Amino acid sequence: MSQPNFNARVAVIGAGTMGIGIAQVAAAAGHPVQLFDVDASAARQALNVLAQRLRQRVAAGKADADATEALLARIQPVDSLHPLADSALVIEAVAEKLAIKQSLFRDLEALCSPATLFASNTSSLSITAIAGALQHPQRLAGLHFFNPAPLMKLVEIVSGLDTSAETLATLQMLTRQWGKQSVLCRSTPGFIVNRVARPFYAETLRALEEQVADAATLDAVMRDAGGFAMGPLQLTDMIGQDINYAVTESVFQAFFQDPRFTPSLVQQELVAAGRLGRKSGQGFYRYGDHQPPVAAVLPPSTATLPRSVTLHGDPQGMTVLSELLAGNAESIKQSGQTTAFARIDEVTLMLTNGKTASQVADETGTPVVLFDLSANYSQATTVAISCAAQNDARHNASVVRLLQSLGRKVILLPDYPGLLVMRTLAMLANEALDVVNKGVASAEDTDQAMRCGVNYPRGPLEWAAALGWRQILTTLENLQHHYGEPRYRPMPLLRHYASLSSGAQQ
Repeated sequence: MSQPNFNARVAVIGAGTMGIGIAQVAAAAGHPVQLFDVDASAARQALNVLAQRLRQRVAAGKADADATEALLARIQPVDSLHPLADSALVIEAVAEKLAIKQSLFRDLEALCSPATLFASNTSSLSITAIAGALQHPQRLAGLHFFNPAPLMKLVEIVSGLDTSAETLATLQMLTRQWGKQSVLCRSTPGFIVNRVARPFYAETLRALEEQVADAATLDAVMRDAGGFAMGPLQLTDMIGQDINYAVTESVFQAFFQDPRFTPSLVQQELVAAGRLGRKSGQGFYRYGDHQPPVAAVLPPSTATLPRSVTLHGDPQGMTVLSELLAGNAESIKQSGQTTAFARIDEVTLMLTNGKTASQVADETGTPVVLFDLSANYSQATTVAISCAAQNDARHNASVVRLLQSLGRKVILLPDYPGLLVMRTLAMLANEALDVVNKGVASAEDTDQAMRCGVNYPRGPLEWAAALGWRQILTTLENLQHHYGEPRYRPMPLLRHYASLSSGAQQ
């Protein structure tokens, strides 16, 4: 299979959700596909379910009948491994057990042509370890699809220690023919997505543990203010608390219990209680006939609008403030200070940097309100803020009134360092930089993986660079000082980028 083509036979082993999804992808691209499962009836049942679903799309006018029947005809269930002998590519999507995968590929190597390529859809096991069972490990790579495989564009192509460049290039060409966006990475725990994404869940889980707000409010901050497609707690309910917790635990153990991957006790409790999310009817939320919880949004303020709003700071820092306050631009005057902030009458309004509002109020000698980060302030319906303990109620009300006058809902969080979106982005970018620094993947592939694999509004490296590496570094340093934990230690590449006078380009 040195040159992939539409006639090459593809075999898929494992007829679960991922296996039948991968078979559908290959068949849709024109390949004859053989589907095998150790349960003799599973492959046929999976194909029947797929046929029913695709024909429903035809009946609804969403798919072409002839193309659908041609796709289904290209998938052939088989009862043993022997018919797979002449396959150009064999993809396994069986149980996440190293011994099972190693045994399977040993059998395949003895059966298939020396030209056959092998791929594993594993999301957590070492490709090097799986390939270690082969006499010719250079022919095996990871081909990690995301669920649902027919809809999700991303595929992580993972190289083990011995995977050949030809194998990787062939899989890149093939996945491109399949309409997928592939990224290359080395075989390390979690690959790109499942490693870099850990802080997305971890920081919100920590905020929940520290009773910053309830689940609905924290999710609203990340979703409606931050710009993520779903809140982390919503998403873990959809994925399954057991699955999400298991991935975190796996990465934590694989990195020798590094504190930055520490699992959540709150999530562990949910799993122990059988509250696994949507599939069990209850996780962080209850499903069924229950009213969904509502985020705690401040009621409309009756305070008088501020008399004046002025911007202070460097151009890069003032960009964020300008975006937040764009609807009030006629009353904004710029002046040259080093730290970006807005002065709303006597109140200092700043983007959080990992300190509490009360700390900043002590330093500035002014009332302080901090606001959280957003991927796009012009589209965000909500803004999250925290207020210094030194503030009078009128100071807080004045800022809330201004923000609400700009058409935004306001969520008031306790005086929590780094708020939520900012500390999450700082940790995401920090982890992504470690991936790049250690040669696991390129910066471009890392960002693409996070955009396409988990639907982030921006790649964490692109987002952090636009915000400014100094802001990311300062946030992490302040969080590390606050908690006294190595969890928030800045990575060496972050320190390097932050030190560059240009703001550090990737």
